[in-house]
Amino acid sequence: MTKTPKISLIATTLNAEKLIEEAGRTCYMSQYKITLKSSISFIQRCIKSGHHSILEHASATFKIIGASRAFTHQLVRHRLASFSQQSQRYVNETDFNYIIPPEIFNDKEACRKFKDFIELSRKTYQELRDKGIKKEDARYVLPNALESQIIFTANFRELRHIFSIRLKKNAQWEIRRVCFKMLEIMQREAPAVFGDFDIDTENCTARSNNE
Repeated sequence: MTKTPKISLIATTLNAEKLIEEAGRTCYMSQYKITLKSSISFIQRCIKSGHHSILEHASATFKIIGASRAFTHQLVRHRLASFSQQSQRYVNETDFNYIIPPEIFNDKEACRKFKDFIELSRKTYQELRDKGIKKEDARYVLPNALESQIIFTANFRELRHIFSIRLKKNAQWEIRRVCFKMLEIMQREAPAVFGDFDIDTENCTARSNNE
């Protein structure tokens, strides 16, 4: 119930950094400068100068399992992205798993109250289903703590924007935790684009050197 969510990169643009360089150099008609290793320094210069539109040519798709619907409600607010989420209208949620926030988990009395409420919600949901109430209506009693699955796709520019906002210290803990894992993946996948983020593993925060 307090487990770490699983974040998987399931797709990304092929040769993403070379594509970004090709797009950027087209702006300056400097394609003749492209070499096997030229994309790193070129992209870094473009990011530093604020020429970020070229990052929109590449995208990444993640599958996120084991985060709450409270988290997904925050994630889907990023409008320049695409989402496909587990549907409570069509999926039977009787046997749902749920997330306990650390602040509640570490308080024995608060944790007990939280679990009691969750189980009451589960019982009520089942009773409504047993009465023949449709899943799309019975779901109204379900809490935001329920685990969900979501597929999330965004271009590299939007990912940088999301990381810059959601990895600040004042960001909500769960979305910060998920975004931190996504950033770690993208720093390996596209270091020229995401390598300027300094990460703080202990606090799950990060900040771009170019902000």
